[in-house]
Amino acid sequence: MVNETIFRKDVQKFIRKNLKIDLSLLILKGSPFPEVSIQELATQVQGLKISEKKFPLFFYTENILFPPKLNLEQASSELTALYKASLIEGNMGIDLTGGLGIDSYFISKKFESFIYCELNADLAKIASHNFNSLNAVNIRVEKEDALQVLFQSKDKFDWVYADPARRNATGGKVFKLEDCEPNLVNNLAAIFKKTDKLLVKTSPLLDLQAGLKELKHVKEIHVVAIKNEVKELLWILEKGWQREPKIITINMEKNGEQKFKGTTGQNLITPELAPPQNYLYEPNSAILKSGLFNLISQKTGTKKLHQHSHLFTSENLKIFPGRSFQIIDIKEYKPSELKLLLKNKKANITTRNFPDSVENIRKKFRIKDGGKDYIFFTTDLHNKLIVIFCEKV
Repeated sequence: MVNETIFRKDVQKFIRKNLKIDLSLLILKGSPFPEVSIQELATQVQGLKISEKKFPLFFYTENILFPPKLNLEQASSELTALYKASLIEGNMGIDLTGGLGIDSYFISKKFESFIYCELNADLAKIASHNFNSLNAVNIRVEKEDALQVLFQSKDKFDWVYADPARRNATGGKVFKLEDCEPNLVNNLAAIFKKTDKLLVKTSPLLDLQAGLKELKHVKEIHVVAIKNEVKELLWILEKGWQREPKIITINMEKNGEQKFKGTTGQNLITPELAPPQNYLYEPNSAILKSGLFNLISQKTGTKKLHQHSHLFTSENLKIFPGRSFQIIDIKEYKPSELKLLLKNKKANITTRNFPDSVENIRKKFRIKDGGKDYIFFTTDLHNKLIVIFCEKV
């Protein structure tokens, strides 16, 4: 149950005042309010801390209530929620897996009316309270089985959204979509009776080909990364769609967005290989997840160092969705010679299609982490191990 005393002005002031204090020290001090336990206060302080970076709108809005840490970790970030909202719109929409309601709130902005579904009564109550604080008057909260809400509705929905839970009844991780809750795979035909379009969020660890085997009518796959870390995969399903899906990658950085798109069929081209030239390029994590390595070579006018290295090069500087480097020097991989050159050197190390790990290379050559120098250990087109010394462009 939600303790309404948490919203009292003096309690809210206390929560914000203790935002920078270590939680363990705060808990040891105990609660200054007889009506609110220190555990309840700690949950709100922790939630506020997490929200400042993950969903700043909630941080800057008064009277927001936060659930336990696990629910906050499972929730989408504001950035990824806004990206989902940019993909869909309509008159009526429904979120089958409401959770904290981050996705529901931002997606609902693109609809006349929206339904949030969540079986966890406490979580649903928290989300309902927050929707009121955010003045999201077009969202209806349903504390029922989401598929039953969908199937029993008299309405047809423009979009259905779902982020199936990736844990079973005993809390163990599951990997197949048919083992997630709700089971979209087995219920897809019934869902398409209530909508023509479905947006599904899955784990970034899900293999794209494995997902395509389970899901039918996939029109688009969006690989979403923030600061070069893939956060989620988004699958757009359209009733009756039979053609090859488009793969769209996006990497959100402080200085802008890196976008790239193509299909698996387009990626079947044979890329041109070349030795390292003046510039070296490393694709961002979203492209690495997409597998569109051959296509990116063609579209950016770059050449691959090796079929399996996934590093690219060019004589002149190109616009490339990833990191770009100017090549300073190239050496054959001869450990005895490199030990003298690299000993106690400070550099950023990357390996691509190389038989040793970054950790082992650091130990072997006593390379310190950091600095402005970048060293790539890789394989060239003649299957020789090489070391490329670079500076970031």
